[in-house]
Amino acid sequence: MTTAVLLAAVLLASRLWLVEPVTVSSESMEPALPKGSTVLMFKPGPALGSPKAGDLVVFTSPEDASPAVKRAIAFGGQTVAIEDSVLVVDGVPQAEPGIDHSRIDGTYFGPVTVPAGHVFVLGDNRAGSIDSRAYGSVPLEALQATVLWPSGR
Repeated sequence: MTTAVLLAAVLLASRLWLVEPVTVSSESMEPALPKGSTVLMFKPGPALGSPKAGDLVVFTSPEDASPAVKRAIAFGGQTVAIEDSVLVVDGVPQAEPGIDHSRIDGTYFGPVTVPAGHVFVLGDNRAGSIDSRAYGSVPLEALQATVLWPSGR
């Protein structure tokens, strides 16, 4: 009985402070994360160090206050643009092997400069994603977690 209670306490603590499943509720991260898929978010991730470009991050969506999963693209001081579907950071076109450029052909955005202490996030399905292009950069302190699994790369 003691072992069962201890195990339950460890599992509850892990879910509260370490790892929590989140269901992807939109098509904004397709094809990497199809709608309805489950990801494991690592809650201490943002506190252990800033995410890197390409990492998947979780934050509260400014649109509807639900958990949002997006890809970190650029950080404070960097410039971001999309030129005919090609992501450009600080004037350099970025290799994005998981992006289907034919689905977002003709997409243009920016350039914008990311404010200090913020991250610019994008959905992989650029034609069907509400992201930093709509609501601006996300403050780093607003990040709730990084995605532990799947990595979406």
